[in-house]
Formats: sequence, C-alpha cells, structure tokens
Amino acid sequence: MAMPSPPAPLAPGPPALCRDCFASFSKGVGLRCPRCGSPRLKRHAELFDLSIAHVDCDAFYAAVEKRDNPTLAARPVIVGGGQRGVVSTCCYIARTYGVRSAMPMFKALAACPDAVVIRPDMAKYAAVGGEIRALMRELTPLVQPLSIDEAFLDLSGTEELHGCSPAETLARLAAEVDRQIGISISVGLSYNKFLAKVASDLDKPRGFAVIGKAETLAFLAPRPVRTIWGVGKAFEQRLASDGISRIGDLQGRELHALASAYGAMGHHVWHLARGIDNRKVEPNGEAKSVSGETTFNTDIAELAALERALWTLCETVSRRLKRAGVAGRTVTLKLKDDGFRLRTRARRLGEPTQLAETLFRTGRDLLASEADGTRFRLIGIGASGLGPAEDADQPNLIDVVNVSKAKAERAMDSMRARFGTDAVFKGRAFGEAAPEEPDDKT
Repeated sequence: MAMPSPPAPLAPGPPALCRDCFASFSKGVGLRCPRCGSPRLKRHAELFDLSIAHVDCDAFYAAVEKRDNPTLAARPVIVGGGQRGVVSTCCYIARTYGVRSAMPMFKALAACPDAVVIRPDMAKYAAVGGEIRALMRELTPLVQPLSIDEAFLDLSGTEELHGCSPAETLARLAAEVDRQIGISISVGLSYNKFLAKVASDLDKPRGFAVIGKAETLAFLAPRPVRTIWGVGKAFEQRLASDGISRIGDLQGRELHALASAYGAMGHHVWHLARGIDNRKVEPNGEAKSVSGETTFNTDIAELAALERALWTLCETVSRRLKRAGVAGRTVTLKLKDDGFRLRTRARRLGEPTQLAETLFRTGRDLLASEADGTRFRLIGIGASGLGPAEDADQPNLIDVVNVSKAKAERAMDSMRARFGTDAVFKGRAFGEAAPEEPDDKT
C-alpha cells in the first residue's frame, strides 16, 4: 500500500488566519484553509502584530428585527420614522435600491416601495447591544463604546490570557456574536483607533479588514479627505477650495502650512493623513450625552404644542439617565424648522440633574425665545456633561416648589417601576400636538 504523501510545505506569503476554524498560518497558504477547507482566509503581513480594533454591527437595528422575525430574511427592511421621519438604518437588501441611513423616509419609500418599515424599538436594541458589549468585555477591559452597536477594543497583551493573537480573538468574537446573539459584526484591525475605524467599513457585512503600518500612507493617499474623522461637509468644501480633495494632498503639505491655514484642524488632519493617532482606548468613554428627538406628522408653530412634545422627550431622557446611573449638567434644545434648518440652544445647570422636570423647565425657557411663529418639523432635548448620579438633584431648602416636584417625580418613578411605564402620567403630557414616536438617541 502506498504511503500518503506528506502535506505540501506552505508557500512564501503573508501570515493568514482562517475565520471559520481559527487556524493560524505563519506563511502563505492557498485559496482555502489547509485545515478545514474554508475560503474565508484573512492574509496580511502584519496580521498577528496589530491589537487595536473597531467592531461595528452590520445594519444593526434591521439585523435585530430580521433575527426576531425570520419571515423578513429576504425582504428589504427599513427601520425609521413615519412618512416625515428619516431612516435610522436599513438592511443590505434595501441598500441595493439606494436607501441610506438619515435619508428622508419619503425618498426611501420612493426608492424602495416594497420595503417593510419598522418603527425603532430602542429598548430592544440597547439590550442586544449590551449583550454584545458583555462579550467584548470578556476579552479585554479596554472596551470603549461609541454607540449601542459599535466599540473600540484594545487587545494589547491579551495573547497569553487567550492563548492566541488579537486577530484570532476577534475572529472568535465574530463567530460568538453570530452564534449567541444572531447578528453579524464587521471588524477593523490596525495599530490605532482612526485606522481601525476606517478598516471596519472596508469589507461589510461580516467583514474583517486590516490596515498595517507599512501600507498606511499609500492606503490613505487616494481616499477623499472626508475619510478623516472630524472632517465634515463644510470643512471638506473649504479644503477643496484650496485644492485639497484627497488625503494624499494633505500628505504633501507641511504641518506649519496647514496649521497656519486651518488652525487646530490643520494639526488634526496633518497627523491623521499620516496615520498618526495617539488616542487611547478609554474604557470609561461611554456616551457623552443622552438625548431624544421626535419628528412631527405636521409642522408645529404653537408654543403650547411644542411644550407638550418637549415634556414627553424630557421624560424619555430622564428615564434613560436614571437607568444608566448618570446625570447631566448641560441641557441642549434641538429644533429643525420647515426649511430643514437646524437650531441648537444650550444652558449649563448649577448642578447635574436626572429629573424630567428640571430638563423640561430648562428646555422650555430655551424654547420660549425660539417659538416666534416659525413652524418646526422636529424637536429634541439632550443632557450632556455626564457625571455620577450621586451628585445630582440635591435638596434645596430655598427652592421648596422644585423639591416638592422632585419628590413627586420620584414617587411616579416608583409607581412605574412596579406597574409599568404607562401607569401614571402628568397632565402636560396630553394635548393636541401629534408627534410621532420619539426617536431615541444616546
């Protein structure tokens, strides 16, 4: 009987990782994993040397809805507001029709009239996001959430703990999220936060993209300047007017020239254009604000109607602050008029608050100066400057009325905790305003 021939030696080439059986190869391999035959191989020269990751759930809200209703699997799904609202997110099928996040709903439905539209269930999405974050924190304490569906991870020094490279740990995380949670994630792996976040968008959905140090300048050079974190539409246009449209154009400028022309942003773009980003993954870098907003079915100009909608949002934000155990020191009012022009007004409080009453009283004062007959299509309220709840809403012997209101609100919270959120309402929650359901923001 002929003896089986030994396996062929690995060919020269970059290290590789199988994303299905998690086998690692220090040299080049063929088109399929030599161990399990999977074509899902990730090859990169620096694959096992990098440890900063950005993990982003794929079409998160829509993915959760499809998970919970398998009949939607092959359907285009849009999660968002009503006819006058906007798209919160959409599945990849809907995206083939041109639907995109933040698109006005009427445009999305014109592009994809057969789409299934689902109103956002933020409590459900937050719960699923928390489950995914818990899986991340089993791998490293250095997890910095950016929102409920994305986070940075620093896996430096975890090789001995997990018995494998950060790349393999991340591949195992993707498989575990798929198995336990029932949705997919995309991973970006690099040597800093900026490039990790860029990488996570390169290969969606179910992506695993790597940007190494050796390739950074060449990789970034042809990309538009808006790829750089912090470069918005206005600054992009300003750069374009100066002949700068690609990151390579920034790479060709001296630091002092960019700083002289654009100040702090000049320093910022000079460094990121070269892949220089020294920001650490901050495990305490959770949400910087808690807010809520709603888009009206019809534009509203009357102050009383705007106040009723504002109160509902203040209760939503207050409830989320209390749930998170944080309080805000700055209250920000957001308004969008019938011409889609945005107004924001903010006020810093003497002490941080969790109370809907305080949020409302402050927001109402800000609203009063804006309600000048302008018709508004959207209103929002937010709390920022977050800190521990222990410092919030201390009793004030001088302001007896507000102390009484605070006690009443906490009594309402207690009743809602026992009997549900619909157990008790304040009278100002009722009226003629007809807002859509609040769009939750964190």
